Amino acid sequence: MKIGIFGGTFNPIHIGHLRAAEEVRERFDLTKIIFVPAKNPPLKKKEIIDPIHRYRMIELALSGARFFEISDIEYKRRGKSYTLETIKELNSIYSEANLYFILGIETFLDIPNWREPDRLIKLIDFIIISRPPFRFANLISSPYLDVTKKILERLDKGELESYTAKVRRDTSRKIIALRIPLIEVSGTEIRRLIRVGRSVKYLLPETVESYIISNKLYYG
Repeated sequence: MKIGIFGGTFNPIHIGHLRAAEEVRERFDLTKIIFVPAKNPPLKKKEIIDPIHRYRMIELALSGARFFEISDIEYKRRGKSYTLETIKELNSIYSEANLYFILGIETFLDIPNWREPDRLIKLIDFIIISRPPFRFANLISSPYLDVTKKILERLDKGELESYTAKVRRDTSRKIIALRIPLIEVSGTEIRRLIRVGRSVKYLLPETVESYIISNKLYYG
């Protein structure tokens, strides 16, 4: 069994998240993808709304989705949401499965700032997905990815759809860089549109849009 772990604040969840998850699931024939919303991220930004709203919106977005589900593993935990603890717990729960941590280029580059990154990088395989304006070539600065700049540039040019690299100093783990179709939508832009009274229709599921309106979220 192969399971994708998709973490983030999902503030709010939108079609970009859903399409990215489906692309990864299909490309790697994953059994399912588990969305893990961060309850209280250590590097919390002011714009992140209450976790109960973010959790509920994910539930609505995933309703009826055959291969997607939500985990409350971080929602139930007290204190900060550290990825290291989450991955350790998920490894224990799904001990018979191969787990893949799904994240964007910019998030992967931020891992050195997380709690015990050297331990985290050895606990799970990674799938790094394209997310403009960030480029795969930027990954050359990562202390963990054992790959040449030429390979990363070929990914950026579309000459390669994916590339599997090893983790430096740990050949038992792999890091997969994956190009996915570009969907220009972000939580930042959605929040901005809501603040200025613009429509966000078709940028997120209708159920999520209705929830935002009903609860007057992101209005400033």
